Amino acid sequence: MQLDFVNRELTIKLVYYGPALSGKTTNLQALHKAAAPGASGRLMTLETKDDRTLFFDLLPLTFRNQGSLAVRLKVFTVPGQVIHASTRRLVVQGADGIAFIADSRTAETQHNTESFMDLRENLKQHGLTLRQMPLIIQFNKRDMPDVRSDAEIADLASKGREPVYLAVATRGVGVVESMIGLLHLTWSALDAEHDLNKKFGFDSKAFLAQVAQKLGNPKPVPEILQACVGGALDVLRPEAG
Repeated sequence: MQLDFVNRELTIKLVYYGPALSGKTTNLQALHKAAAPGASGRLMTLETKDDRTLFFDLLPLTFRNQGSLAVRLKVFTVPGQVIHASTRRLVVQGADGIAFIADSRTAETQHNTESFMDLRENLKQHGLTLRQMPLIIQFNKRDMPDVRSDAEIADLASKGREPVYLAVATRGVGVVESMIGLLHLTWSALDAEHDLNKKFGFDSKAFLAQVAQKLGNPKPVPEILQACVGGALDVLRPEAG
């Protein structure tokens, strides 16, 4: 989190993490496409022959509350290839929240696991644990053959603490819901640590509703948050030490 007191602007960094070709870039492209005119900046994508994202995508979405605090969302992806480990570690640095994009196909289970362990290790390098980081998990590619069943994913979600979402990012299904879930967790954690709502008179519920509307989802935020199939959407508290 970066707070510019002069311009009264808060910048939140969100990172989409996961194995190669799981749909991280597709999620950002879908968000960019869904965003209302003027709500998003230029989406920058670097294509390679091995992975759709060589470094990161930067998607600045800026929203201003009814008071005088502007909130800018900077959304990044990381390259999933093993050879880009140092880049992933760099992009994760300073992240306020992370969306882990998993491939729903059973054949990709090992790659999902390896990427999740890689995330844990990269957070450790920055002095953080998974429990300290606002984190949601999205099982993408639900339209592909040989995917884990909804029941299996719901069972996995019931055993963990991270909110879990189902998605078909190529069609925009579950993309906005995943973002709103991540932003809810992230803002809750930042507010718990810095008391932002009280200090700036910020209405976080109205903010989430505004973000959802600008991303093309007019449903009430509680209804959007209920799209997760398991996990907890409660407030994370900073760990002692």
